[in-house]
Amino acid sequence: MFAGERSPHLARGLARTGDRPCREAWAALLLAAGAVLYNGWLLEYLLPTGLDPRHSYVSELYAADQPFRPLFGGIESLCAVFVAVGALLAYGSASDGWGRGGWLAMLGLGMSSVADVLLPMRCAPSVEPACAAVHPSHTVTSALAHFFVFAAMALLSRAAVTARPRLPLLRRWGPRVLALALPTAVCTVGPLFGRPGWHGIPQRAHLALVGVWFALLAVELARSSWGRRTGLVTSTGLREREEDVPVADAP
Repeated sequence: MFAGERSPHLARGLARTGDRPCREAWAALLLAAGAVLYNGWLLEYLLPTGLDPRHSYVSELYAADQPFRPLFGGIESLCAVFVAVGALLAYGSASDGWGRGGWLAMLGLGMSSVADVLLPMRCAPSVEPACAAVHPSHTVTSALAHFFVFAAMALLSRAAVTARPRLPLLRRWGPRVLALALPTAVCTVGPLFGRPGWHGIPQRAHLALVGVWFALLAVELARSSWGRRTGLVTSTGLREREEDVPVADAP
């Protein structure tokens, strides 16, 4: 086949990708911002919150009776919106069911995090002895957020192996982040069973790992967007198929 004869095929393939590079670029930007905002709890070291990071939940920062609830609740809400919108934008880039399921889980994480702020702890149990550690509605939304983040990690790490084009960074580091994030989350449940203390450290380590997860997704989406813009990859593997088509030498 001559080079001129494959032009319609190329045009149709590129048309199918549409504005996908733009969506991926925006998703990458939103998730990168989410990685920073998800760790907005670091501001507690600069503000007189009255909470001990070693023995308090991060969600106590935006408990209903806490003075910095507007700040920390606002950061959490903005992060949740960024993650949810980023997931929706990235959903169309998934090449298989693993990827689509993973991005839907990321959407679930964003929605659960919004609910986490709308249904806050009534008080801060780490500094108020009469305050119960279990606030039913908030505990449910937090549990859902954990479920969705681990589902997203598992599904998208699997998609990194099966997807076209491949996602080498996510394939290498995704399972490792998941393996570290899971035990740190488990180590935070002590207060729910009447054994408070030192749960703040593993929770903050967990949040840092989720931030790393968001950053990994952002980098992979940015690389994919750049690759599609430069013609290195397409959603249908067009470039790979194109390279298999012989082109006649010019006379």
